[in-house]
Amino acid sequence: MKLIITIFAGISLWGCQSSTDSSVKPGTWRATLTRDGQSLPFILDIAKNADGKTYTVYSVNGNERLKLDSAFFEKDSLHIPMQLFDSEITASVDGEKLTGFYKRLDGKTVTGSLPFQAAFGANYRFFKEEALEGVKNVTGKYATIFKNEVTKDSTEAVGNFTQKGSIVEGSFLTPTGDYRFLSGNVKGDSLYLSTFDGSNAYLIKAAILKDGVLKGAMWSGIKGYKTFTSILNENAKLPDATKLTYMKPGSETVDFTFPDADGKPLSFNDPRFKGKPVIIQILGSWCPNCMDETNFIAPWYKKNKDRGVEVIGLAFEHSADLAVSAPKLKRMVSRFGIEYPVLLAGTNTNEATAKALPMLNKVMSYPTTIFVDKKGKVREIHTGFSGPGTGKYYDEFVADFNQLMDKLISEK
Repeated sequence: MKLIITIFAGISLWGCQSSTDSSVKPGTWRATLTRDGQSLPFILDIAKNADGKTYTVYSVNGNERLKLDSAFFEKDSLHIPMQLFDSEITASVDGEKLTGFYKRLDGKTVTGSLPFQAAFGANYRFFKEEALEGVKNVTGKYATIFKNEVTKDSTEAVGNFTQKGSIVEGSFLTPTGDYRFLSGNVKGDSLYLSTFDGSNAYLIKAAILKDGVLKGAMWSGIKGYKTFTSILNENAKLPDATKLTYMKPGSETVDFTFPDADGKPLSFNDPRFKGKPVIIQILGSWCPNCMDETNFIAPWYKKNKDRGVEVIGLAFEHSADLAVSAPKLKRMVSRFGIEYPVLLAGTNTNEATAKALPMLNKVMSYPTTIFVDKKGKVREIHTGFSGPGTGKYYDEFVADFNQLMDKLISEK
C-alpha cells in the first residue's frame, strides 16, 4: 500500500451557507475538512454559555482540549473564530449537521478556504468501529527524512508514537518545532492520524511496511509537496537544539528597545532586568508552537517570579504596524494570562529578525528561547519547542529548563 502523509497547514476557508436555525446542539461533533479528495477529521466539543447566545468550543486532539474563541451566530451562520491564528469556521445549521467552510484571514481579506462539515453525536476519529484483527503496531521512535522534490532540500524529523489497541497518539518532531497532538488509528497495515488547532490541520495516512518502514509523500498547504521515509529506530534523534542558534563571535550580550502593545518602549537595559536571570522568548501570536511554549512559560513565571527572575517576549508579527499587531498581542496576553512584557520586535522575516537581534547568527525557528544570566551574559539559546504532544520529549524539555533556571537563579 502506498504511504501518504497529507498536511494542511496555513490554509483558510471562506464563505458560508445560510442557516436554517439560530442554535446548535451542545455536545460532541465529528467534523471534517475536505481537500484534494481527502477528508481530514477532528472532534469539536460545543457547549452553550449562560448568556444563551454564545458557545464554548473545544477542539479535541488526543489528550488535548484546545479552547477556541467563543462561537456565536451572525447572519444566520454559526461563527467559530480563532483570532490568534486569523482563522474562522462558518457554518449553517441543519438539525444535527453543520455545513460551511474553514477560512484563513489576512485582516478582513480571506486568503483561502476548505469545505467544512460536522455531524452531531459522533466521537470517533476515522472509523466507527475499532478493528483489532490483523492490526500492526507502530509504537516507537522513527528516524524520518522529508524531501522537497523541487528544491531537493531535506529535513530531518523524529516520529514518536504510542499505540493502544488500534488507537495511536504522538507527533513528529523537527529541529524547528513539532506537529503538535496527532491522534488516530491503525487499520490493518495503514496508519491514519489527524489534528486541528485553528492554525494547523494535519492529515496523515501511512502504509506500514513489513520492515517497520513508513514511506510516502506529504502535501503541505496549497502547493507544497514532499516525499519522506520513516524508519523505526529507537536511537533516532534531532540535532542539539542548543547548538543551532548562537551568538556571533565576539558577542556575549543582547541589547534592544521595542514597544509594548500600548506603544510604551522597553529596553533590555531597564533597571527591572539588572542583576537577574532573564528568559527572552522569541515568538509570534500566529505560531501554535509558540503558544504551546507560552502555555508553559506563563504559569512558570507566575510561580517563580518572586525568586528574582524575569521574562521578556519579543513578538515578530505579520505586520510591524503597532495598530495592526497590538490587538493580537493583547489577545495573546489575555488568553494565556501573561504577566511579563511582550514587545513588538518586528515582522517574522529573516531581515527583520537580523535587524532586531544582530548579535545572533540567525533566528531559524519560532519559538527560540534565550537564557541570560545575572551578569547579562547569554548562557544558552534553545531553538524550537517540543510541546506536550511529544510526550517524553516535552518532559525532558521541562526538566532541562528547570535545571538551567535553578542554576542561573542560584548563581551570585
